[in-house]
Amino acid sequence: MALKDEIAASGVAKLEAGSGGLEKIVIDAPAARGEMYLHGAHVTSFTPRGQKPVIFLSKDSLYQPDKPIRGGVPICFPWFGPKADDRAAPMHGVARISPWKFESIERVGDGARAVLSLVPNEVSRKYWPHEFAARFIVTFGATLEMSLLVQNTGRSHFTYQEALHSYLTVGDVRKITLTGLERTKYLDKVIKETKVEGDAPIRITGETDRVYLGTTASCVVDDPGLRRELSVEKSGSNVTVVWNPWIDRSKALADFGDQEWPGMLCVETANTADFAIQLAPGESHTIRAIVRVD
Repeated sequence: MALKDEIAASGVAKLEAGSGGLEKIVIDAPAARGEMYLHGAHVTSFTPRGQKPVIFLSKDSLYQPDKPIRGGVPICFPWFGPKADDRAAPMHGVARISPWKFESIERVGDGARAVLSLVPNEVSRKYWPHEFAARFIVTFGATLEMSLLVQNTGRSHFTYQEALHSYLTVGDVRKITLTGLERTKYLDKVIKETKVEGDAPIRITGETDRVYLGTTASCVVDDPGLRRELSVEKSGSNVTVVWNPWIDRSKALADFGDQEWPGMLCVETANTADFAIQLAPGESHTIRAIVRVD
């Protein structure tokens, strides 16, 4: 059966040509609508029925086989940010610029569950010569549930970093508050200092790039502009990253609209820095994030 027919047979999805000619899976289930590109296994849209869109996607995003999509939920793997020992390597790893293999899609209750997989390819072996098998499982329903399972299929230990880099749509980032990270140690990458968050809810007042360490807590974005709360629950993760480029950084990003920064906030489920994952041969690890609208 052709891939297009296999996906259509689920009754809740179809395969279409997306931007730049890249293939995408369009989800249309009773509980939610959504989109997911095979390029990067990249979730680019999620809207529960009766709600406003939850996931932000830049209008200036590039849709090219060797470039990541800007917005949505990029998968960062097997490193986060620049590669420590090779600044020429792709930012945030190779998963988000690799073609993933479609495994399955099925209706689950009133939602839909898609599974995509990734194994080593030419680019990954060039920068990270380890054997692995990754599976990304996404459920589009009343909530957006994402799980990334990584297994060491080789004969030696390896260490990797990862993130489900969720871009959330907000009414105005200057008016939201973020809770769940109180009294948590974090690295402020803008001013390159380590701090401890206070007791008050976080407010975004400028360029923000913070790596909160040693936290398994859920985060809640209180958004008065869209009159809703967005929560990001997680498991298998000990790091949360909070990012907004603000004015100057937005203008410096070729694939991000100069005026888009007020409408988004990244709350990322991650394992980085001292919390990188170590796997012995045959071992596996799963990181999970659930985005909920209240």
